[in-house]
Parts: sequence; structure tokens; C-alpha cells
Amino acid sequence: MNTTPSITAPSSALRRSSGWTLMLVAAAIMIVTTGARQSIGLFLSPLNTATGLGVARISLAIAIGQFFWGASQPVFGAMADRWGAGRVLVLGSLLMALGTALTPFVHSEAALILTLGVLSAAGAGAGSFSILIGTLSRSLPADKRSFAAGFVNAGGSFGQFAFSLLNQALINAFGWINAMLAMAAFALSTLPLGWPMRTRKAAPASAGHAAAAASAPAMTLRSQLAVAARDRSYWCLHAGFFTCGFHIAFLVTHLPTEVGLCGLGSGVAATALALIGLANIAGSLTAGALGGRYRMKWLLFWVYTMRAVAIALYLAAPKTPPTFYAFAMALGFSWLSTIPPTAGLVGKLFGVRYLATLFGLTLLTHQTGAFFGAWLGGLALVRFGNYAWMWYADMVLAIAAGLINLPIREAPLRAAVAA
Repeated sequence: MNTTPSITAPSSALRRSSGWTLMLVAAAIMIVTTGARQSIGLFLSPLNTATGLGVARISLAIAIGQFFWGASQPVFGAMADRWGAGRVLVLGSLLMALGTALTPFVHSEAALILTLGVLSAAGAGAGSFSILIGTLSRSLPADKRSFAAGFVNAGGSFGQFAFSLLNQALINAFGWINAMLAMAAFALSTLPLGWPMRTRKAAPASAGHAAAAASAPAMTLRSQLAVAARDRSYWCLHAGFFTCGFHIAFLVTHLPTEVGLCGLGSGVAATALALIGLANIAGSLTAGALGGRYRMKWLLFWVYTMRAVAIALYLAAPKTPPTFYAFAMALGFSWLSTIPPTAGLVGKLFGVRYLATLFGLTLLTHQTGAFFGAWLGGLALVRFGNYAWMWYADMVLAIAAGLINLPIREAPLRAAVAA
């Protein structure tokens, strides 16, 4: 009778230790892949000066990168679901390093699209949310998954904070070319981090409440995709996530230019981007923790509503450094706080067997919105000389995104936990 604790306790401790190890590894990968990608707006002006391509063309290349970052995730997610995440993460590191290292040496729009818009973006996608959160979700109990998603997301937010300041310092000290080459070196630093993820293959299929009737223990990916395609709640998640991508890509690409239009220096822009990342550490951890206590569709409603309010207050405020810093902190708290509840809802609806693929598809929609946010921002600047109409569109879309999440058929929290 006394032997049971000595057998089970170490096993439980080992699972907790393994879970924290994977969470730390995933967060470290996100620091690099998200940090480098979310500070790309700092390179827009130097790229324009060096290539003479113009803001609209460079914005298009960045917008295509936003799309490819999302388009790559369901593809790499399916690869990770089948063969494990380790190989996918190594491939992503190499692609991201190659694309980033080649970018300073191209001078045409097509070449810039290939390096910055395809190679680098796809590589970052291979080491991003769908693969990392999908791997963690299969390794953790259901009540820990929301917090784990928030923890990984916080790693990406810290990366934005650190890399915004680091990139601006490198650009000022050594020039933008050396700064970008340094980002390529950082991408390679994630190579050994794929090792702890190498054996985390998918467990037998299981479906959430929305797919229960159509599911079987050996449900194929094609069958799971068919179930998801018929689920209205899944499409509501997609619609809200489109706005999230539009909002984020517009800001990371064009906030430095917006700061410049207000007569303020590049240091204000770098600090604002860093503050967004810093605030989102708190926002991500909060969203992850609340996802285990409250219904996630309501968390999404309030996150999107907060964004609309923050934009309205920014438009009404004087454009001074404190305004940009306060705006950055307000936006930062809701920045990627949508990730934990969105991933959590996908897991609730369909289980975790194909979470990397299904969540990756929502990220594809997210990045379709990101494409339009980055691209239309450049067109608006060229056409009107400012971003006023983009701010109005962003605010309206945020309100719509909050409302469209309310019809999601999410099980009450107690029932979901009991199941």
C-alpha cells in the first residue's frame, strides 16, 4: 500500500518538468521568430532609401510575407502532425536565416518578395504558433493548455519588445544591412531548440463536442477538415482572426512611418513597438490564465472591443511621444491575446489530434487579413499622404470582430472541464 506514492509521484513530477521544459523551449523559439518578424517595419525606410522601390512596393513585399507566414502554418502544421515538430522547426530555422540574409543584397521587387516575402516569412511560420502550440497541447492536460498557449505567446511578445530595441540599436550603430544579417544569425540560433520537440508526434485522434458525432479514434485529417468546414463556430473564429491580422500587420509595418508623419524620431517608433511587445506579455499570460476560468468567446469579444476603444482614444489625442507610448501599451495588452482563446476554442471544438493543422488554417485567415493591413496601409499613404482611413477601417473591423465571436457554440466551462 505504501509503494503507490513512490511510483506515481515521480511520474507526476516528471510530467510537470517535461511540460515546463517544452513550454520554455517553445517560448524561446517564439522570441526569435516573432521578434524578428514583428520589428520588420523598422527596415521599411532604410529599404526604400537603398532600393528606391518606393513605400508601396516594399509594403507589398512585406504584405506577401505576412500572407506566407500564415499560409505556411497549416502546411507545416500538417507535417508536424504526421512526422513531429522537430524536423519542421529545423527547416524553418534554415529558411528564415536564408531569406533574411539574402534580403540586403536584392534590388528588385520580385527578388524582395522572394527573400522577405516568401523564404523568411515561411521559415518564421514553421517556428510559430500552430506548430508550437499544437505540440504543447498534445503533451499537456486540457486544463493547462490555455496557460501554455499564453506562455508561448508571451515569449513572442518579449521577442517583439527585445528585437524592436535591438534592431533599432543595430541599425543606428552598424547600419541596416548588418542589422538584418544579425537577424539571420539569430534565426540559426533556434536550430538546437528543435531537438526537444523531435518526438512529439500526434496522439490518436479525438474530437471536441462539435465533432463528436462524426469522429472516430482513427479519424483522418481529411475527415477532420470536413467536419471543421461544416462548423459555423469555426468560421466565426476565422472571421474574427482576419481582423486581428489586419490590425497587427498594419501597425508593425506602418507605425514607424506614422510616428515620422507626426514629426517624431525613429526612437519613438522603436520604443512604441517595444512597449507593445512588453505589454502583450502581460496580456498573453492574462488571456491564457482567464481561458481556464471563463468562456473564451467572451475573452475574444473584450479583446477586440479594447482595440477599437484604444484606436478611438489615439485619434482624439495629441500626437506626442507619451500618446504613442500609452497607445502602444493599450494595444499591446490586447495585441496577440487573441491567440490563447482562439487556439483553446479550436481544441474545444475538435480536440488536439490535428490542432496544428486546424489552428494553422485560422492563422492563414489571420495572415490574409495581415496582407491587406500591410499592403493597403502603403497604398493609403501614397494616395492620401496619411493613414486616417486605415485607422477608421481598423476600428470598424475590431468592433465587427468582437461581435462575430459571440455566436460561437462554446460549451459552458464546467461541462467542458467535466468532459
